[in-house]
Amino acid sequence: MAKCYSNKGDLVLHESHFESSARVLTYSFDVSAQKHVPRAEGGRAQRAGPPLFSTGPWPSPPQSVRTMQGLGAFPLLLLLLLLLLRPGAGSERELSPGSRRAVGAARAALHYLNHRAGSPAQLRALGQLRKATLKSIPDSGHKYYLQFTTEDYKTGENAGSCLATVLYPKAKSPPVVTIKCTPAKEQKEIQEEDNRLYQKIRHQTKPIIGNNIPDSYGNIEPALEPVWALAVAGSSYIMWEKSTEDVGYFMAQVKSVKQWIRKDDFIEFDYTVLLHKIPTQEIISCHMRLTWLPSHPLKVKYFCASENEGLDNGSGMGSGSAAGILHEKGANF
Repeated sequence: MAKCYSNKGDLVLHESHFESSARVLTYSFDVSAQKHVPRAEGGRAQRAGPPLFSTGPWPSPPQSVRTMQGLGAFPLLLLLLLLLLRPGAGSERELSPGSRRAVGAARAALHYLNHRAGSPAQLRALGQLRKATLKSIPDSGHKYYLQFTTEDYKTGENAGSCLATVLYPKAKSPPVVTIKCTPAKEQKEIQEEDNRLYQKIRHQTKPIIGNNIPDSYGNIEPALEPVWALAVAGSSYIMWEKSTEDVGYFMAQVKSVKQWIRKDDFIEFDYTVLLHKIPTQEIISCHMRLTWLPSHPLKVKYFCASENEGLDNGSGMGSGSAAGILHEKGANF
């Protein structure tokens, strides 16, 4: 005799009741007596046998269980399981802090923050993901709710915590990010640090030209640190715009950089940056033109190329399309 038990009473299923899946049974319950009598087609009583349900003190089963027509043993068991499933279950779930997609969403949020801040003094890297929840939004996409700590991009020191949401739209477009972080530095300190970096670049006697930053040993020449910091801020725009739910990016290296001399107060650089694509481990080469002035939005124009992708056009905030890079000031990549 086969039995199946529920955790809310002794629900017992007997083999004797499922000898023929073709038999049509209608189970009628005498609620007052807490008994039930199986009846066969035509109203004739079934042969005596152990009860199908032992309800005990529990109330009578719902109508969906009281009337089963044309069901054999397996379909009945399957239906009992389906009754336990609530509509909409699974639309929102908590993720492990080690989830690759959750970590990728947190990094995409920081890429967005680093570019929007437009400040080398405020660059942050992901510290530890504390909490992550994934919600599936019909007709929109997957939305991640995140809580994580951050580190100073340069020193690795604690830079405060952040709350963020990241929506990956079903349409092919950049992640939609909302992020709020505790300030790691006073605004006055940020402005002073950015201004020192700006003056250091501005007062160069010759245009800055560099290659392989950092070098193969991970070292960065002090004179090139401002250039590298700006490259991180600028490439954050590229990495945010190209991020998807399954693919993320790190800036691996500034392959080359050249400064353009301007007559106004802005500083401008042409970069070739190498981006590390996760999880494919592919290296993507991107050409980027960056324009910056402290307390002003960072402007980025770029295009990326790889052996597998060909050319990938992009545009920066208020900068127009990347196609114009090749024709401005004789730039030659």
